[in-house]
Amino acid sequence: MLLDTMLPGPYVTMNSGSVDLLSPDDSFLVRSSVVRLRLRAQAELDPLHILDFSDGFLIKFLRARDMDVELSLKLMLNYQRWRRESPEISGCLSPRSVSALLDNGYHGVLPLRDHSGCRVLVYRICRWNPKDWTAIQVFRVSLMTSEVIVIFDLEGWSFSHALQINPSLARKISSVLVDSFPLKVKAIHLINEPIFFGPVFAMLSPFLPDKIKKRVHMHGFNYHDSLTDFFPTSLLPPEYGGEGPGLEGVCQQWANRLLQSERLLEQILNFTNWYFSSEASSDSLQSPLPAHMLWT
Repeated sequence: MLLDTMLPGPYVTMNSGSVDLLSPDDSFLVRSSVVRLRLRAQAELDPLHILDFSDGFLIKFLRARDMDVELSLKLMLNYQRWRRESPEISGCLSPRSVSALLDNGYHGVLPLRDHSGCRVLVYRICRWNPKDWTAIQVFRVSLMTSEVIVIFDLEGWSFSHALQINPSLARKISSVLVDSFPLKVKAIHLINEPIFFGPVFAMLSPFLPDKIKKRVHMHGFNYHDSLTDFFPTSLLPPEYGGEGPGLEGVCQQWANRLLQSERLLEQILNFTNWYFSSEASSDSLQSPLPAHMLWT
């Protein structure tokens, strides 16, 4: 979402059956699906919580469900419910709360895509100090793109990190991964995971379907060899046995992009506060955020 706005490039995914998911947004397939989904959504969703039915917003849900209108509508209903039930996560996307964590090098986006066209995101737990940032703030950083492969570097994982993950947050995280967000997680790679990370994963596991569990790869401490089974060395940073740019530069570049987009983040924050206000009235349905910026 935000990542798609800030890093240029086409939306790329794999073919599914006879449906060409590489179809551009202005193709007949996509346009007709958008029209059908908009009609269904306007009839079935609570207008106080889904006030925008722009093409860009709807396409995110269609892409996340392989252009299936019925499944996309179900995803939108789940998304609406999740936003109502998780205001502590979805209700605050301020530049300060996000950029402070990223400026510490917690998160970066590798410059190259993988073989399927997906972006590869890296999260470094050693740059998350639980005394400074809560698990909710850290999780909020993850809600920025629509189709990803993730590398979680768990070096530095401690009991203070583990204590921040409770069953309620675990359920909300799982909901995002499974059925409540226009997100397609292609793979999750865990490296440097300590033994006591096991209980946290065990807390998440019951909420995850088998298809997601199969996409989780645990590499342990000998990840230099196993990561290259999934990624070319040209994509990986030297810290992970690759030949690409180093992680410090990658994370700093991403933080710089975020800071440069502070105005956009402010607009997103203003839109979010307006979008989910229970006091929204019929004469205030004009979005404060330009249509081309909505969930792009």
